[in-house]
Amino acid sequence: MSFQAYLDTIHKKTGLTPAGLRRLADEQGWTEGGILKPSTKAGALVAWFKEHHELGHGHSMAIFALLKGVKKEGDA
Repeated sequence: MSFQAYLDTIHKKTGLTPAGLRRLADEQGWTEGGILKPSTKAGALVAWFKEHHELGHGHSMAIFALLKGVKKEGDA
């Protein structure tokens, strides 16, 4: 599955686009100005998305990768 496919599925399940995910991350305090805070741990973010949006581990990790800047929209 491509990274973009993960983002597409996340959008279908949550209604959140990458921009929306970034806004949510700022609201939750995981990022500041769109940059992932060093104190933000993948496990905490993954657990939150599993609980609040019923996403699986892989989709939640895709969000972490997006916020960390490791992956971006359109990546394979």
